Amino acid sequence: MARFNKTAQTRRHSVPTAERGMGHRRDAKGELFLLAVSTLGGANAFYESAEERDKRLVGLVRKVAVSDPDWIAAFLSWLRNTANLRSVSLIGGLEAASALAAVGIPGGRSIVDSVLQRADEPGEALAYWFATHGRVMPKPVKRGIADAATRLYDEFALLKYDTAARGFRFGDVLELTHAKARTPEQGALFRHAIDRRHGRGEAIAESLTTLRARAELMAVPVKNRARVARDAERLKSAGMTWEALAGWKQSPMDADAWRSALPTMGYMARLRNLRNLDQAGVDDATAALVAEGLADPAKVARSKQLPMRFLAAHRAVGSLRWASSLEAALNHSLANVPFLRGRTLVLVDRSGSMFFSTSEATGLKFADLAAVFGAALALRAEKAELVEFGTTSRGVGYRRGDSVLTVVGRFHDLGGTNTEAAVKRWYRNHDRVIIVTDEQSAGGDPLASIPDTVPVYTWNLVGYRVGHGVPRGRRYTFGGLSDAAFGLIPLIEAGEDARWPF
Repeated sequence: MARFNKTAQTRRHSVPTAERGMGHRRDAKGELFLLAVSTLGGANAFYESAEERDKRLVGLVRKVAVSDPDWIAAFLSWLRNTANLRSVSLIGGLEAASALAAVGIPGGRSIVDSVLQRADEPGEALAYWFATHGRVMPKPVKRGIADAATRLYDEFALLKYDTAARGFRFGDVLELTHAKARTPEQGALFRHAIDRRHGRGEAIAESLTTLRARAELMAVPVKNRARVARDAERLKSAGMTWEALAGWKQSPMDADAWRSALPTMGYMARLRNLRNLDQAGVDDATAALVAEGLADPAKVARSKQLPMRFLAAHRAVGSLRWASSLEAALNHSLANVPFLRGRTLVLVDRSGSMFFSTSEATGLKFADLAAVFGAALALRAEKAELVEFGTTSRGVGYRRGDSVLTVVGRFHDLGGTNTEAAVKRWYRNHDRVIIVTDEQSAGGDPLASIPDTVPVYTWNLVGYRVGHGVPRGRRYTFGGLSDAAFGLIPLIEAGEDARWPF
């Protein structure tokens, strides 16, 4: 879900976009929200480096934290737990807590705890803090990390995340933050984690049954491991993930090993290993069960996977047996796209700056995301005109019943960002206009030809400081890489007051 910036609510200053077109600057909260929900940690954007974006993010977080501590606490918790954005919420939580501690405002401890939701994240938090600020930690930062460690550390987490590749091991986190165990069993785990970090002995307490089962599994001779790898229950009792199984076997993951690993593999792990399942020769019956799970609407919802993940997987797999399930999963992930009555103009930015990668891991471009959501909106609307634009513009054909992926395949690279010309050419008394873009238009006010009485919804994918257009009338800006922002459109048009989504 994403927040919109309504003209009457946000003070803006006229400044040029990156293409020297007419634009405006948002207030600190609006800028922070749009940047945070539109950024992936360490990812460059066309007009802004990752370093510049991260620096701007930190400055905004610290400023807003001091001016409105309650708002920043709610925002960062929402960012991690609902928007499911890890890196940006971790950075935000630590920086907010630091800023609050510097001026003596309480609340930083709970903020840090709220943004650390996976067992490797307390270590990630320490790594960020030491690299950015050094060894001295304010008490709220230290105690927030300690609270998260106590909440998240268990035997399975230790086996999965406490590896030599980590700069900060579980034992480091426990010693540096003085985290307190909640139970005697967790106390035994904490002592084991610290001993393990310092290489002190191999004894495992009786209460740590999963660790003991793992130790027994590790003692199996290498020549017998391929046979033992077929025992799914034994692997599960030892907390053996597919990553650990691959290393333990000391041989390639064959079809039998993958079948044993699948019961303990989460949704994301399955999604990312479809090509590996094909290459290992996993049988069609097993693949069908995996595909059925991927296409399950409830599992898609629980996985919190963004639509771009399914698009990336669809492009990466080498066989057709996953195509229908990935297509269904992508459609389920767009469940919040509303049915829009009347006539809707959907303009999708396909300019050069949109063909910058969202991340190296997926290889997807902002243009891909724009096409996915533009197509989804058009397919769901009562009557929509779908247009791609850049230097020029053109209609994108579709029929009712087409899949999102089919329509996405009909988009092109169209060069520059002439939003103004596209709006003038295609707007014909529509009931609303939706623009999916990075807002870096050239020329004058791109929305000038649309009457003030017609709502215009700009969905900004990148989160630059300056956005297109002049604030007036019914103009709204959304941000983020999920579809939930679209759910606000009917609320706005029904005259309701759509607030921050937290």
